[in-house]
Amino acid sequence: MEKRSAIYYNEMDSPLGPLTVVCSDLGVCLIEFGSIDQTLATIKVWMKKNYIRANLSISPEDTEPVVTQLNEYFTGKRLKFDLPIDLIGTKFQCLVWEALKKIEYGETKSYKQIAQEIGAPKAVRAIGGANNKNPIPIIIPCHRVIGSNGALVGYGGGVDKKEILLEIEGAIKKIS
Repeated sequence: MEKRSAIYYNEMDSPLGPLTVVCSDLGVCLIEFGSIDQTLATIKVWMKKNYIRANLSISPEDTEPVVTQLNEYFTGKRLKFDLPIDLIGTKFQCLVWEALKKIEYGETKSYKQIAQEIGAPKAVRAIGGANNKNPIPIIIPCHRVIGSNGALVGYGGGVDKKEILLEIEGAIKKIS
């Protein structure tokens, strides 16, 4: 496990509501839906669960590249993220998350397609579980994974947020 000397966080506004962006000295490592007040306890639990014994502090400077790129994404000016990522998960989860990063902006794939791509065609439910544990939503685009029938199923932040993200990307038409 990589040694992290510090964990930095900051809050930003987005079309999804407030987001808390968390970075280590290795890269972006966590994005939580909600304000700092709502997510700080979750961040501390995440650090403890992942054996991260680093200083935790608010830092607009250290999170600024992530906030900038997310804002560019939300306004349609950025189609791909170019950020260092500090990904913490099991070997299987990381395999799934790497597959998710290959789904292009504005496109969707089914859980079944992801399972086939990683060579585990019967692991459709496990793909859903890994998606649910994705620590860096939006940047690792788990919102681009849909049901085989095209339904917008399951999203850690809520299906309404998944719908907004897919609308931003033009993957679905705005539903009003």
